[in-house]
Amino acid sequence: MALEIDLAGRVVLVTGGVRGVGAGVSRALLTAGATVVACARRPADVPVQIHGRAIDYLPCDVRDADAVGVLVETIVERYGRLDHLVNNAGGAPFALAAEASKNFHAKIVELNLLAPLLVAQAANAVMQRQDEGGSIVNISSVSGHRPSPGTAAYGAAKAGMDSLTASLAVEWAPKVRVNSLVVGPVDTELSRLHYGDQDGVDAVGRTIPLGRLACPDDVGRCAVFLVSPLAAYISGAALLVHGGGERPAFLAAATTHHQS
Repeated sequence: MALEIDLAGRVVLVTGGVRGVGAGVSRALLTAGATVVACARRPADVPVQIHGRAIDYLPCDVRDADAVGVLVETIVERYGRLDHLVNNAGGAPFALAAEASKNFHAKIVELNLLAPLLVAQAANAVMQRQDEGGSIVNISSVSGHRPSPGTAAYGAAKAGMDSLTASLAVEWAPKVRVNSLVVGPVDTELSRLHYGDQDGVDAVGRTIPLGRLACPDDVGRCAVFLVSPLAAYISGAALLVHGGGERPAFLAAATTHHQS
């Protein structure tokens, strides 16, 4: 008997699920048969759909607790349940820590740590009442596990998200599983802002052992696995989705080169 992931009949909320990594997550969930509700402050520039199935878009600023409450209530009214949450909304522009304002740092932490907690709280309240419970996947980043110059507050917030994931997995068990995806560089619409032109993107890709940046669908497939029954005994885990990580700098600096 083949192992398959069939999420037909399951309702999944993806925050920021209309572009970039979030769109990749939404597409992967649609492919697996799930009903996908994607929220963002503005709708997608290009419709998020695959194989004739599309997301249900709902506007929401995930930093607003009242708006998040209305979002989750609307999903339950519309579909009768909420099985899974993928906390994807987040990000940060480049800003040196010494030069960024207090307000800038506060907003970055709010979006990347406090807002996911707000959404998780609202989703958990629904899932705890359901016979089958539910699961939450937090989209984290390698920036939380190594120096993150230019995005220091973002990296700190993502480190906090992984700590939060471990704590919620204990607090909300056994009804709700909580895991995170620790994601490396991803080739999205914003890649050129961070890495320059296509040559810059390719150069960054060559620093990764697997030889390329992730694509949004790579992350999406990992999210599908974590919400699926195949991951029924996985909770409090941080799954690395970084193509092997980064080659240590000392290897490039060494003057001895071994032939393989």
